[in-house]
Amino acid sequence: MTTLSAGKLWGLRRLADEKGRFKMLAVDQRPPIKNPIKAMRGTAEAPYEDVAGFKLMLVEELQAETSAVLMDPHFALPRGLSVASPAKGMIVTLEDSIFRETETGRLSDEIDDWSVEKIKRAGGDAVKVLAWYRPDADAANCRAQEDFAKRIGEACQAYDIPYLFELLVYPLPGEADQTKGYVEMAAKQADNVLESVRRFADPAFGIDIFKLESPVPAKGIGDGTDAATQKLFDEMGRIAARPWVMLSAGAGMAEFEAVLKHAYAAGASGYLAGRAIWSEPFKAFPDWDAIRLGLRQTSLPYVKRINALTDVSATAWFDTPLYGGKAEIAHSDASFRHSYVGMGGA
Repeated sequence: MTTLSAGKLWGLRRLADEKGRFKMLAVDQRPPIKNPIKAMRGTAEAPYEDVAGFKLMLVEELQAETSAVLMDPHFALPRGLSVASPAKGMIVTLEDSIFRETETGRLSDEIDDWSVEKIKRAGGDAVKVLAWYRPDADAANCRAQEDFAKRIGEACQAYDIPYLFELLVYPLPGEADQTKGYVEMAAKQADNVLESVRRFADPAFGIDIFKLESPVPAKGIGDGTDAATQKLFDEMGRIAARPWVMLSAGAGMAEFEAVLKHAYAAGASGYLAGRAIWSEPFKAFPDWDAIRLGLRQTSLPYVKRINALTDVSATAWFDTPLYGGKAEIAHSDASFRHSYVGMGGA
């Protein structure tokens, strides 16, 4: 039986629905929202009011169908808190969207003057961190990214808050599809995705939930029934060895739904997605009325559809192999030690 601290157990339950499945909306994106707004406005930087206003609209229109919402501290959190439902979990981003591109690979950093402690004090139910990682990158680069992840894991343990860790492979300098965008690597190799998960599955990193990308490019994933692709997802789930959810990485609606079919067959516990849900209505910017209408007519029905798939096919987080339907709360006071069985209904 795996032992959980009280704070981590409560945070995980806050992120999930009553059956233990994660239906989480991401509104923390920065370049994928700021860059189109900047281009449309013809400005050097995206106006704050536009970025924050769009994120506020996403929370207002979509949170009812979610179990939790992921927000960044610059644009989403300041206004999102005013409308966020207290019945929904709140995940807060820690990593800076501006990474360091070096000759040997990418390096991640925390947002300036932001920390696990501040996320906890702000009422966050979990800390989210994205780390760019290529297992075949320079050893020093890999070590730096691993140190970054481990340092945050230790802070999450100290402040007793779940650590939600996102991994993305990326093109190294000189590769054909080199880009600094937050887009899925078109020529990514499944081995790089799987090896990255294997590295960070080490308990030393303290990761509670993995947010993972498809091991194969979503654009070529088909309808979610390919046996060879399923084998890769199965391996990814086995390596993760803890609750895991899928990210959309800019995939289209049909593509992401196919990704979820493979993931759920491999034991995933839900999703944490943004662009697959709201990117179509966002194309109407700066027509705010059209965006809101699109969220209601396109995004909401889509969320309901993938939620129905999640209800039927996803694995409750406490039924993953790490917990097997049971988890024990650990506390220094022995009187606070309990055994939770079937926690979705506890």
